[in-house]
Amino acid sequence: MKKIVFLFLILLCSCDKEKPKETLKGIPKEIPQEASYFKQIKANDVKMPEVVYGDWLYSRKEKGQTFDQYFRSKHIVPTNDANIIYIRPIGNFNSLQKRQIELTNEYLEIYFQLKTKTLDPIANDVVPNSARRMIAEGHEQLLAGYLLNDILKEEKPVNRIALMGLSELDLYPKPEWNYVFGLASYRDKVGVSSIYRLQDGKLTSENFNLCLSRLLKISSHEIGHMFGLHHCTNANCVMNGTNSMDETDRHSIRLCSVCQRKLNSCIPYDNKKRLTDLEKYFKRNNLTDGFDLMKKDLGVIQ
Repeated sequence: MKKIVFLFLILLCSCDKEKPKETLKGIPKEIPQEASYFKQIKANDVKMPEVVYGDWLYSRKEKGQTFDQYFRSKHIVPTNDANIIYIRPIGNFNSLQKRQIELTNEYLEIYFQLKTKTLDPIANDVVPNSARRMIAEGHEQLLAGYLLNDILKEEKPVNRIALMGLSELDLYPKPEWNYVFGLASYRDKVGVSSIYRLQDGKLTSENFNLCLSRLLKISSHEIGHMFGLHHCTNANCVMNGTNSMDETDRHSIRLCSVCQRKLNSCIPYDNKKRLTDLEKYFKRNNLTDGFDLMKKDLGVIQ
């Protein structure tokens, strides 16, 4: 019996340790003082729940990453030549799935405060028969490594800082594994993930918001890794590692105060504007959990 794959590689639980080639340039070595914004929203950080059997941290003793460690680390930063996040759909998406991709594009642009563009979809038939398999009637899988290495790594859209492929079909990493949620190369700033298992069998109007929330968490988490953020052990945070869909659902869509400070040191956006934009996005799309979290943060900043 093949083992069930609990390891998320691109979807929230992956943590590729490859270091990007780009280094911080022009950044002083002295650690900047913590701005009042981060001190204020720290009051809304929620303590991580007790780790239980099956959770990501149950079998992985991660030490986390302090702000000082992040600040002194090598990671990409936006430049005039690299400042656009790209999404590349792979497959044949229905109208509800296309809407989720549109909303993910909108979310990532707000979340990172960087221009985000969705490229035209590419067909599944770009994958040869040697890199695909049928595990049951109507259940086809694509080899994740082929999509990552032979397709996505070859793409060089203008001013790309990160590229995330989204496959409609299920993925597998090698023959002996049942499936994988995705793969990523943080060194190359490229990843591919599947929406297949995020959608509880079939995406409908009834489960649309739950599935969208999962996609937003996964997308922001993985691209966060591309900007050098490690898994968070500070609080309940979108950068927490996860072992299952249930654990993903229990994790917050919010970046904790420490991870927000890291991201803002990399991308110097206006924190209040970002927070306000996120609140409006969550309200507009009836994502009540996210809306309540942003409203609470806005309530403590001066």
